[in-house]
Amino acid sequence: MPHALPSPPAATDARAGAATDTHCPYCSLQCGMTLTGAAGRVEVVERASFPVNRGALCAKGRTAPALLDPAARLTQPLVRDPATGELAPAGWDTALDRVAAGLAAARAAHGADACGVFGGGGLTNEKAYALGKFARVVLGTSQIDYNGRFCMASAATAHQRAFGLDRGLPFPLADVARTGCVILVGANPAETMPPALRYFTELRENGGSLVVVDPRRTRTAGSADLHLAPRPGTDLALALGLLHLVVAEGRVDEAFVAARTTGWPAARAAAMAHWPEQVERITGVPVPRMREAVRRFCDAGTSMVLTARGPEQQSHGTDTVNAWINLCLATGRAGRPLSGYGCLTGQGNGQGGREHGQKADQLPGYRKLTDPAARAHVAGVWGVPPESLPGPGRSAYELLDALGGDVRALLLMGSNPVVSAPRAAHVERRLRSLDFLAVADVVLSETAALADVVLPVTQWAEETGTVTNLEGRVLLRRRAVDPPPLVRSDLAVLGGLAARLGVRRGFPEDPGEVFDELRRASAGGPADYSGISYARLARGEGVFWPCPAGPGHNDGDGDGGEDSNGGGHGGAGERAGGGGELPPGTPRMFLDRFATEDGRARFVAVSYRPSAEEPDARYPLLLTTGRVLAQYQSGAQTRRVAELNAAAPGPFVQLHPGLAARLGVAEGDMVTVVSRRGRASAPARLSADIRPDTVFMPFHWPGPGRANTLTNPLLDPASRMPEFKRCAVRVEKAEQAQTAERAEQAGPGRQLR
Repeated sequence: MPHALPSPPAATDARAGAATDTHCPYCSLQCGMTLTGAAGRVEVVERASFPVNRGALCAKGRTAPALLDPAARLTQPLVRDPATGELAPAGWDTALDRVAAGLAAARAAHGADACGVFGGGGLTNEKAYALGKFARVVLGTSQIDYNGRFCMASAATAHQRAFGLDRGLPFPLADVARTGCVILVGANPAETMPPALRYFTELRENGGSLVVVDPRRTRTAGSADLHLAPRPGTDLALALGLLHLVVAEGRVDEAFVAARTTGWPAARAAAMAHWPEQVERITGVPVPRMREAVRRFCDAGTSMVLTARGPEQQSHGTDTVNAWINLCLATGRAGRPLSGYGCLTGQGNGQGGREHGQKADQLPGYRKLTDPAARAHVAGVWGVPPESLPGPGRSAYELLDALGGDVRALLLMGSNPVVSAPRAAHVERRLRSLDFLAVADVVLSETAALADVVLPVTQWAEETGTVTNLEGRVLLRRRAVDPPPLVRSDLAVLGGLAARLGVRRGFPEDPGEVFDELRRASAGGPADYSGISYARLARGEGVFWPCPAGPGHNDGDGDGGEDSNGGGHGGAGERAGGGGELPPGTPRMFLDRFATEDGRARFVAVSYRPSAEEPDARYPLLLTTGRVLAQYQSGAQTRRVAELNAAAPGPFVQLHPGLAARLGVAEGDMVTVVSRRGRASAPARLSADIRPDTVFMPFHWPGPGRANTLTNPLLDPASRMPEFKRCAVRVEKAEQAQTAERAEQAGPGRQLR
């Protein structure tokens, strides 16, 4: 019997022109903004009172309302017609019945793990929580992961190994402007999160120094006091070389190491095996520049290391991040005010998205799925036996690679792996091989275009929900406008599917109800949200987790949990200046102790090892990938915004003029980049800002210029993150590439005509 979906909850009075304070739908800054107007004429107004961006917005944030236009997005369900093979409009009951039938058929024929679920780092905390619960309670499958595995997994794993807990930044972003030195590794905030660049500018204006580690001289690197340009994939060797110099120059903070860490002798021995001259040969970074970096980092009274995807998206990304953390620990630059290691999380809810259950090995509150106590607690909240919860499943790429084999049906929400996954042509083939694919999204992405059913869902300004930014600051996005009449929320989709699959309770559409349950499920876990509520978030700046509910404040609406210095969380327990008021939640972590059993940070002994795919005679160059200012992630949203497309209309291949001269390539010539996995073609863009042995492609576009056709799915053994940032390639002029491709297609012994 069909189950009608309830109507969306009533919108705010934005239709009458009221102003709604909310947050940008894009990156992990989650910049504050105010929306005015109504659907069809929504305008963005700067919101200077929000402390992260202080009113500043990039072009993506300013133009975000463009996607509210019905012409730019999905407005009704689509179901593939078996007769024509085309997607055609359908009613919600028909669409949901079809999805439920597809999932049920796979489960009946092949078992629960034949159903896969793939989430996204842009989903709100409520959606991510409900999606994980749906997979484990309704489908009973272990096969769930999300695209955040492609973004922050190595830094998260390194955080856990060293500190016992993962929060991207263990301090507010504003602290960056007040420290003495920042080493920024593999990050380009000038293009990926422009409003954050002001903190690095203010750092230098305040007398501090900025050291940028990047194979390219990006806009961020161009503003640095010192730029180190290692070969892609050698950041681990560089970090070990810097630590070697710290030891050799007598710069170790022996008192801090003795009082607050363990594992130093082994980590020291590993670093001392990496002589600076050897590191120079591996990385291409001259020893004098390494010495200057050490001097700047150690001579400053306070210092930080911040990493992003550059060092993390490698087959040894976790070890690389731990090597940089070791540098912080050895010099006493951790667990102290204005010092420490942090990760610049990428996706809009990349932090919250990895905390509440859509990861393969995780339960809400950043609990481990293998922990019996965690299973018992969460099962109690969900009203199911602990033994009914499946164990850990495959990581993101491994799940995608299993499609059409062990995994026969897939429910995908808020992700576009046809463009964003490594070895993307192979992933596209796996998606096509499924018995059944359902996609819930705002737009008809390249992945949604392959689906049997496409479900149109609400987006940022049309729904209420929470996100957690790169600082661990939990924020409330507020609904400002009504969605189109035939668009429903992801929560409503999950509720409708759950009912059709026999679970009629436990999947409410109201995000407030879902968040209240999330609070209970996270209580006592590493990412404890139990002291946070919508009412509290509505007061302004957000609340930093962990924030357990204090005695007498179980509703989370009072001030309970703000002094979150309690033991295992490694909270700050600090008081704000003036009036002795407590800060919200835990803005600064680890000041008293780290989140390990003994309260000490862990050195991790790591050694450099070459990548499994080094350049050779056939593939003599290295490819690295990244983002550009006007586009975002797979481009599914930003490629639909005219202003952004005008600024960045398509892919390109950045290469050094010396390399271009050897290849006979001029500016704007079509070139083809070839790896062991495929080919991608785009115009050449010549620049002396890149190493002569390296080429760069942005990854926002599908089709012939799809960079991820080339990238290597080799996984980090600890984090299971693919090696996006480094693969061996060759570059050919277009006519040469066409001849070579025809020869490859012809095969040995066949004549080309």
